[in-house]
Amino acid sequence: MAAEGGGKEMNEIKTQFTTREGVYKLLTHSEYSRPNRVPFNSQGSNPVKVSFVNVNDQSGNGDRICFNVGRELYFYIYKGVRKAADLSKPIDKRIYKGTQPTCHDFNPLTATAESVSLLVGFSAGQVQLIDPIKKETSKLFNEEVGLTAFTLRLIDKSRVTCVRWVPGSESLFLVAHSSGSLYLYNVEHTCGTTPPHYQLLKQGDGYAVHTCKSKSARNPLLRWTVGEGALNEFAFSPDGKFLACASQDGFLRVFGFDAAELHGTMKSYFGGLLCVCWSPDGRYIVAGGEDDLVTVWSFSDCRVIARGHGHKSWVSVVAFDHCTTSVEDSDPPAEFSGSDEEFHEQIHFGGGRDRANSSQSHLSKRNSTDGRPVSVTYRFGSVGQDTQLCLWDLTEDILFPHLPLSRTRTHTNVMSATMSSSSGNSGAPANSLPAPLPRSNSLPHSSGPAGGSSIIDSTFIATGVSKFATLSLHDTRKERHEKDHKRNHSMGHISSKSSDKLNQLSSAARTAKADAAKTLGTLLCPRMEEVPLLEPLVCKKIAHERLTVLIFLEDCLVTACQEGFICTWARPGKVGLLSSQNPANSPSGTVV
Repeated sequence: MAAEGGGKEMNEIKTQFTTREGVYKLLTHSEYSRPNRVPFNSQGSNPVKVSFVNVNDQSGNGDRICFNVGRELYFYIYKGVRKAADLSKPIDKRIYKGTQPTCHDFNPLTATAESVSLLVGFSAGQVQLIDPIKKETSKLFNEEVGLTAFTLRLIDKSRVTCVRWVPGSESLFLVAHSSGSLYLYNVEHTCGTTPPHYQLLKQGDGYAVHTCKSKSARNPLLRWTVGEGALNEFAFSPDGKFLACASQDGFLRVFGFDAAELHGTMKSYFGGLLCVCWSPDGRYIVAGGEDDLVTVWSFSDCRVIARGHGHKSWVSVVAFDHCTTSVEDSDPPAEFSGSDEEFHEQIHFGGGRDRANSSQSHLSKRNSTDGRPVSVTYRFGSVGQDTQLCLWDLTEDILFPHLPLSRTRTHTNVMSATMSSSSGNSGAPANSLPAPLPRSNSLPHSSGPAGGSSIIDSTFIATGVSKFATLSLHDTRKERHEKDHKRNHSMGHISSKSSDKLNQLSSAARTAKADAAKTLGTLLCPRMEEVPLLEPLVCKKIAHERLTVLIFLEDCLVTACQEGFICTWARPGKVGLLSSQNPANSPSGTVV
């Protein structure tokens, strides 16, 4: 579809993009959705989520995919870049009444071609254990219990926000709720017919852990109360020893899981944190949320080392690309704690809860400013409610800076020395990087020379930070309306005509402003000029509705939007059998 002006061109859906590795291409024949392929009316529904598992099928087609759309849950053979998707033959399909699936997770330890264990969390608080291959439902946790004239959910009646199997375990799993509580379950135990009684086990700044008192073993084994408001997502470290929690109160909290001890915290620049992920070696955590930023936090130093700005609305998912991330020896790594064997285990991302004898041997205590023992490039991605995909590179410039971070002028693109002045179109060389992208109007900025580095000037440092941190919903809506950005991408559950709700949100924003002022400029939440500000290598609009999934696989990356379309993007050179797709069947859009 030809563009008829700058504004229309900006709103076109991209079907490929270029990085230094080459061209990533959307494979339209590998799109998964409901069998009728009709866009889902997502108003008021829970986010579309995707889970993968490999069942070690000897046929070489062992990947399986599960995704939820509204009240429906689907389970398919995932053919990826090899063959076109056949939506007419789901292995299992389930339609739920009175509740909706919100999240799910496979247990990779028990998966076989004949059986898989899939946990499914629901909007009414239940957790279901199912086997979509056998088409069986084995157990229901936190189910309703009838008491005379009414029913009662005994453990937690709020929406399930995240569910994960405990790494290395065939029976333990962890469930987060919008109440802010986190529960540890054992699939072998029942939940009981009476409300659980809890006993305090440990508490600290912003959290408490309780055990369940019972004469016989029952669920939940533990209850964690973390922060204020919803616990939106959690993620285990690659070695399974640590747990990172992203909460609606804006705090990232990292715990030693077995000891239930707080390792470190970080505060968002503004608003709640919605997503979190670990680097493949466990050294860094990336979080995203309602401040439109991605924030990189060092596990060993317990501090923010960089922020990335490219999204125009809330960041819904962050994920590291383990295939593009590289860590190479340069000089002998004298400052790295642990053996060479342990170091290479980290680089190759071996998993399991028993992999390490000590977390200190796997997560180095070396101060990141002491030197450069390794050549490092971490690639991670993010998708947002602005319908954009961003890819980021975290390089030595950030990880091992030569100069102190405290300065009055900060380059917004720390990798500008390696960036070409190319516009980033498909005609650019494969090994060149696109020029710095225009900054979003979410942050005040001054325009630099064309093709050069953007710089945060003293005006932004003096006034821009406070303005950004106190944006009201009205201001945000006005600015984005001027740019033809629909706010319902990020706040689909809030009616634009509801003045009462807007007033409530404005009141919440004022409260958030007061809370943010307490931490801004501290180690918990450095000011914008105190840490490097990254710009994305790629920032492309790839969907009509807000994006809810980003998963990096060996030969592709997978995204999903709230319309219920799960898209496969082939990595450079991995197009395979689908390279001869019929352009007539492709959705309208542009290639860049």
